[in-house]
Amino acid sequence: MIQIQRTLPAALLALFAVAPFAGVKAQDQGAESKPEESKDAKKDEKKEDRWFAVVGGDVYTGTGAVLRGATVLSKNGKIEKIGYDVYMPAETKKLDAKGYRVYPGLVAISSQGLLGSSSGDFEDTIDPFNSRMILGLATGITTTGSGSTAVKLKRFSVDDAVINDRIFAVFSWSNRAPRGKADLHDKFKAAADYLRQYREWEKKVKEQKDLQEPSKRGVDSSCVSVLKGEQTAKFVSNDRDELLGIARLAQEFGFAPVIEGAQEGWTVADELGRAGARIVLTPRDRRPKSEEQAREGGTSIENAAILHRAGVQVAIVPSTEGVDLGGIAGRDIIHLPVEVGFAVRGGLPEQAALESMTIVPARMLGVSHRVGTLEVGKDCDLIVTDGDVLHYKSFVQWAVIDGKQVYDKERELYYAQIRPRPVAQAEDKKVDKGESATSSEPAKTDGEKQDGEEKKEDAKDEEKKEEGEKKDG
Repeated sequence: MIQIQRTLPAALLALFAVAPFAGVKAQDQGAESKPEESKDAKKDEKKEDRWFAVVGGDVYTGTGAVLRGATVLSKNGKIEKIGYDVYMPAETKKLDAKGYRVYPGLVAISSQGLLGSSSGDFEDTIDPFNSRMILGLATGITTTGSGSTAVKLKRFSVDDAVINDRIFAVFSWSNRAPRGKADLHDKFKAAADYLRQYREWEKKVKEQKDLQEPSKRGVDSSCVSVLKGEQTAKFVSNDRDELLGIARLAQEFGFAPVIEGAQEGWTVADELGRAGARIVLTPRDRRPKSEEQAREGGTSIENAAILHRAGVQVAIVPSTEGVDLGGIAGRDIIHLPVEVGFAVRGGLPEQAALESMTIVPARMLGVSHRVGTLEVGKDCDLIVTDGDVLHYKSFVQWAVIDGKQVYDKERELYYAQIRPRPVAQAEDKKVDKGESATSSEPAKTDGEKQDGEEKKEDAKDEEKKEEGEKKDG
């Protein structure tokens, strides 16, 4: 008992000494846990989904399908559904396209000035308030190539405008520089040999750990990137012999080139088709045939049609890639559909013509998984026109990029005064029982009608009396 009495005060003192610190520690732990809980709460919070729908238009998907009076629904900038009787959440922003056509946004394989004076790092130099950008959107262009970069024409914003870069590796193949052609062939051969050795090394190094990697010395990195599929080989050529040489070079080393120009491409269309070449051309180019040659040559308005029949993918650009306000109308980038119309005149099918300014340039730019056609999962980039997009009288009424309306013809200064959209007629006003159909005044009761009729009769009697008195006088 004595021992217990002695130890009890000591235990109580120790308990009271530890308790305050234990409480402080618990409070500190609680204070420290609050920020973690708030961080978790912020993570759990989700941004509200952004819904946008184009309703009632004739949807030309770009894949060959046409849906009359259909709906295109997007969620957070991506196409969610295309079809009929589409369920739309209450917060969906709607664009009424009844009586209009809906097409994929046009893709210009190359342009100048639509992004402002930007160059190099586009994310820092794009001018989203540039007037040329408005004219590009008025043409229907929603994506453009600039140099070796693919950029969207996003107004008032530069976020996620660049969708691909380092697309092309540019090479030269000219009859004027035969030594240059030989050097380029040797570079591709060295690159092909290096890749072959590298693949063998990858197999053997698993067993032989000390095996050295093949040397890259003397190997052109651009050629290696092309053969690995990381970049696309691009050439600029118009002569038949040069085009033939490029096609055979591509077949030898197994890559699909992009060739810009190709004025005499129609004369070697089969070879270009076998090489998997993709051509960027201008249908209205004019070049006479060389009289020194007995073979076919020169330009032809059937160039695009002949190449298409040979299996060559064709993208079309006007002769001027910038916006020309100097009076040469119809040959600059804002007349891209007009230029494509000349290819149709030369025999190019209308579906191929639409593809020449949508999905084909998107493939060349390496962005066909996002733009070029209207399909579920792709970016909601589209235009709404008041007629056939290939007809020179058709206007783009609205343009949409990433599920946001970025252009409205009626709100811009350039084309608003030309054939404005018809104003919807106001519906007949509903008439309540207590209202008159011709006025907003309440209808008279039966008693009020009787009083009015009696007043009219009294007035007539007074008029008769006055007329009688005048006769008596």
